[in-house]
Amino acid sequence: MRFCFVLTLLLTVSYCYSQKKSAAPATYYPERDLWLTKKPEDVGMSAEKINEAIAFHKLKESKTPRDLAQAHYQSFGREPFGDPIGPLTERGPATGLIIRNGYIIASWGEPSRIDMTFSVTKSFLSTIVGLAYDDHLIPSINDTLYKVIAPVQLFGKSELIELFNTPHNKTITWDHMLRQVSDWEGTLWGKPEWADRPSDKPSEWTTRARNKPGSVYEYNDVRVNALALATLNIWRKPLPDVLRERIMDPIGASPTWRWFGYDNSWIALDGKAVQAVGGGGHWGGGMFINAYDMARFGYLTLKRGRWKDKQLLSDQWVTWALTPTPAQPTYGFMNWFLNTDKKYLPNAPAKAFAHIGNGTNMIYVDPENDLVVVARWIDGGSLNEFIGKILAATKTGTP
Repeated sequence: MRFCFVLTLLLTVSYCYSQKKSAAPATYYPERDLWLTKKPEDVGMSAEKINEAIAFHKLKESKTPRDLAQAHYQSFGREPFGDPIGPLTERGPATGLIIRNGYIIASWGEPSRIDMTFSVTKSFLSTIVGLAYDDHLIPSINDTLYKVIAPVQLFGKSELIELFNTPHNKTITWDHMLRQVSDWEGTLWGKPEWADRPSDKPSEWTTRARNKPGSVYEYNDVRVNALALATLNIWRKPLPDVLRERIMDPIGASPTWRWFGYDNSWIALDGKAVQAVGGGGHWGGGMFINAYDMARFGYLTLKRGRWKDKQLLSDQWVTWALTPTPAQPTYGFMNWFLNTDKKYLPNAPAKAFAHIGNGTNMIYVDPENDLVVVARWIDGGSLNEFIGKILAATKTGTP
């Protein structure tokens, strides 16, 4: 009798646990043409404080000109070889979205507007490299690119580009390129690497000694473009096609985003003319996208590459992307900015991260609070305070 009683009790407890587990709400993923909204109070947030955060963003809208061609010549256009070679456009107003538990709980500005997103493009690029790794096109991120990157022919010309055929460049790995610690040397699309954010010592621009790959972090868009071209060489198909087929269509993104290259970045690939895309908007081009599609991508990274029942990007790749770079602990893979020791965004949890581009364009991702925030055209120095105001609106999650 005692045995039967214990057995019955165990079965009852097991059944109750299974019922409770099955009753747990499933993770919500928005459908292609429908993204459900909820009130802030429905997801444990204060509507009043959310409105304060939105008002703060509008107050701290970037003061650079909305004409991005004019803004270019006031910034990057002043560098040597600074002329734009890709499209530039006029941007919209301060714009944003707040996503909690997968639901839209606030929006402002013009979230449907297709705008330049500058270096957030790098996060899409590194994702394409990740897909190449997942498909075994790249056996190891510690392999040198020299072993696998063939010479590239410019379309309509006999000129060849050999990206990694120097003694220094032969030692560069995929990991070095992804973390911006390669010190790659060369010129691509008419832009020498030394001309991107050059030092104040012109006599050293072309003469300095190279740093050992992995030892020094340097944010450099020429090198990012070299990675984009190398990745095109690996895939042997336009990178926007890969992104659309493997990421953007599966997560329900709109058909309105575009990933542009440069006027002179056309190559001959397997007998076809293909445009190599850029890794940002430093000289124009890059990803033009609306805030909703940015938020979908951010939600994919919040879920560590998983969308519904499919692992679109491997969990291993996301782990590497979120691993601090020794030479720059607040940087993972491009363009995953990490909050290591809460140095990048002191108001945010240490495990939060962000995809950042000039403008400032930001996709803030916060696993601890199940938050994704898109903020476009906000003063970069105001990001930490802005995120702090949003987190102050949470009733169940704190930094």
